[in-house]
Amino acid sequence: MEKFSTSLRGYNKEEVNKFVDDCIVKVDNMLNQLKQKDLEIEALKHDLVQYKNMEATFNKAILVAEDASNQIKRMARDESSRLIDDAKKNASRIVNNALLEAEKTQRETEQLRRNIITFKRRLKTILENQLDLVDDIDHILSLIHIWRCR
Repeated sequence: MEKFSTSLRGYNKEEVNKFVDDCIVKVDNMLNQLKQKDLEIEALKHDLVQYKNMEATFNKAILVAEDASNQIKRMARDESSRLIDDAKKNASRIVNNALLEAEKTQRETEQLRRNIITFKRRLKTILENQLDLVDDIDHILSLIHIWRCR
């Protein structure tokens, strides 16, 4: 707490005025910081909405990929039925081509799943970091409240 020297008419006006000016500057700085944090929070909220939209897009892409995979599998089964009729002429060549196509599809599906898992892990880390920032703002606000109560 600031102590002021006294003069004939009470406290020294210059000291008191300087103290008040210092308090005003500190409060202005804190208000500017709060405004900046509010802007940051809004930006983070905007980013979060974008990430949620991206997640929804990726989920749709996964569904499309699964549908495509199911369609490819269904097509492969249908084709295999037709190939059985032709197998009398070229059985080993046809079977080998179908197996290679199925393996390729499986590798592509697994790669897509790994990419999605990696994306989700990164997104979760980003979101957790953003939540930590929000928690830090609450802490700062409580410190400001404590400081003002003094």
